[in-house]
Amino acid sequence: MARHTAQTLAELETIDMSRTFTVAEAETLLPVLESLLRSAIQAKSLIEEVDAEQQALANRIFVNGGTLVDIVSVARRKAEREKALQRAKDAVAEIDATGVQVKDLDIGLLDFPCIVGDEVILLCWKLGEKQITHWHGTQEGFAGRKPIDDRILRSQKKSN
Repeated sequence: MARHTAQTLAELETIDMSRTFTVAEAETLLPVLESLLRSAIQAKSLIEEVDAEQQALANRIFVNGGTLVDIVSVARRKAEREKALQRAKDAVAEIDATGVQVKDLDIGLLDFPCIVGDEVILLCWKLGEKQITHWHGTQEGFAGRKPIDDRILRSQKKSN
């Protein structure tokens, strides 16, 4: 048991434990978090689009040994990229400020630290899911997702 407690304490130190959530508390935040997450994902998409355009332009210039470039258009796209980068950073920072962890912007994955008994787990939600139905250990990640079970739900009722 002492080894298990020591491991749990080590996990607490590596996870931002400024806030833990019950399933109900986490689900209450989903509409706001989903909006922020979608904003960050859209911004990331724009950044990638502009980066691809810039790379294609650089390749054209290299292959042609130079080319005529619409500087105003390129500058405008760079400014759009910078604004998108700031939007993405702001959205992720706002999510982080709630105590929720952004795990993957490509698939829209969020983790909510949760304490069940003396164990730290992460409630796991993916963009498009209607509610939080899965969890995983702190070392497992998305691949280790398991359905929320009665043990977790019972523990949540005790903490309220």
